Amino acid sequence: MVFNSLSDPATNKEAHFLKYPIYVGGNRGRGQIYPDGSKSNNTVYNASITGKVSKIFRKEKGGYEITIDDISDGHKVVDILPAGPELIISEGELVKVDQPLTNNPNVGGFGQGDAEVVLQDPLRIQGLLLFFGSVILAQIFLVLKKKQFEKVQLAEMNF
Repeated sequence: MVFNSLSDPATNKEAHFLKYPIYVGGNRGRGQIYPDGSKSNNTVYNASITGKVSKIFRKEKGGYEITIDDISDGHKVVDILPAGPELIISEGELVKVDQPLTNNPNVGGFGQGDAEVVLQDPLRIQGLLLFFGSVILAQIFLVLKKKQFEKVQLAEMNF
């Protein structure tokens, strides 16, 4: 994709110094499983057993510990979710094995962002740089003058 950012309205009548919206889309290339077999935080997390969600604990650094009471024999299972996915279940809800506990962050598969490109007149940018340079120079001279004044005050105190 090429953006002609050096357009000059004086020579090209189709170019104007305005804001131009651009839309760029691309595949995010997310992996669903790490090489060691653990899931990434960009995947759907499912319930490991059928049961009732008895407790949802939000961890301090993000993520959740979801305690599910098994309906058949009453033992508890804790499913650990990393930070990132959004929960779609609540405490007291009945869940089935492999029922999603989080939303699917991969719906769509492509990310699209929009932004604006502003074509500026080169003279405006040069003027801005000149202004910044003059402000920096004025600050330097102000500091030098202050140091000079301090030396004069010190010299007057000795008499």
